[in-house]
Amino acid sequence: MRLLLLTHYYGPEFGAPQRRWSALIKRFIAAGHPVTVAAPVPHYPAGRPTPTQRRSHRVGSVERGRHGEVILRTAYLRHSADIASRTADHLVAAADALRRLRRRFARPGTRPDVIIATAPAIPTLMVGRALSLLWDVPLVVEMRDAWPDLVTHVGPAGALDPEAVHALRRGAARRALSWVVALVKGRVHREVTGWQSGARGVVTTTGRFAEVLRERGVEPVEVVRNGTDLSLVQRQHDHLRGDHPELRCLYLGNMGRSQGLDTVIRAAAALRREGVDVQVRMVGHGVEAPALAALAYELDAPVEVIPRIPHREVGAQYAWADTVIVSLRDWQPFAWTVPSKLYEILATGRHITALLDGEAADVVREAQAGDVLPPEDMPALVGLWRELAADRARTAVRASGRAWVADHADDEVLARRYLEILQRVTQD
Repeated sequence: MRLLLLTHYYGPEFGAPQRRWSALIKRFIAAGHPVTVAAPVPHYPAGRPTPTQRRSHRVGSVERGRHGEVILRTAYLRHSADIASRTADHLVAAADALRRLRRRFARPGTRPDVIIATAPAIPTLMVGRALSLLWDVPLVVEMRDAWPDLVTHVGPAGALDPEAVHALRRGAARRALSWVVALVKGRVHREVTGWQSGARGVVTTTGRFAEVLRERGVEPVEVVRNGTDLSLVQRQHDHLRGDHPELRCLYLGNMGRSQGLDTVIRAAAALRREGVDVQVRMVGHGVEAPALAALAYELDAPVEVIPRIPHREVGAQYAWADTVIVSLRDWQPFAWTVPSKLYEILATGRHITALLDGEAADVVREAQAGDVLPPEDMPALVGLWRELAADRARTAVRASGRAWVADHADDEVLARRYLEILQRVTQD
């Protein structure tokens, strides 16, 4: 099959969507299926390319990816962390992708056999739908997370910063703001459901969100989880008795509004006041990182907030930890969500402190990988860490998490599942 992937996030950027598609495409190409990717010039997470990226990637260039895929680089819009300017960036990239792909595949014999459009970046779905109708090629819509439900649930708080206000003088940004308003009012739910219903297949990363879509009348819906490559994730080992006196708690990942990490800092501060020896290390990036560091300082919490590190250094962080934190806020759409980082953590065998509900909590329980607490429940977290500090044997490395990943979330298994879906779509 000739596959066309439409995505707003792709390597050499590093993040959950980029990792997912690099792993899948590597295996698609190894199985003999050529892949073309339409993606903007790399500009995540800062909203603008680094100097190296500017030199190596140009708008309109056609590149050869690390696995042999063809990458068509589309335009982007420099943006901040706010919703309005990010949505404007999505719109600019989508419009340019539509124009360039129509020109690149003008001859019928060169066109893909199936189009995959992946969200978030809702405008990407519009492009997939338009090309599917124009070329009479089957479309597969991938909803990586509970979008647009998360945006409508959170609302527009903090939607505009001064840079975005200035950008609203431009037409594209004005249209972006109207999209934000539409999201909040829920109209995009109907739009996106229409695009999903018009697709030959819809892929989600969790079973619960698949059920939500089916209740909305979307069919067929398939589940292909996020995952990890077991061959690349080192299984951790127990610390030697007396190796360190403190309970070491690690958070690794995005520090945004969705994670509710102030709960972690407040719990650590409360334990210090009790005299419990605990050390929290938070590593990553996100709009909340400065506020979290300020809160830790204000409360004199035993918490260090460290900027994002290269992936090759992640193993050393897991080796340091006794328990690894996975946290989401108590928002309804997160009951349908599983943080992609969870699968890598399971593969390490480290004990998990899970402030989760819904399907993500079910995964931790099924894998017998740690302790599950209600989201944002600071007293419960204080109680758990007090117990773990007193009985460090409860944080022992366990093989059950890695075994669960091997059965349900290994990249090899997921790629085979995805190819089965794509082959069925092209034959319908």
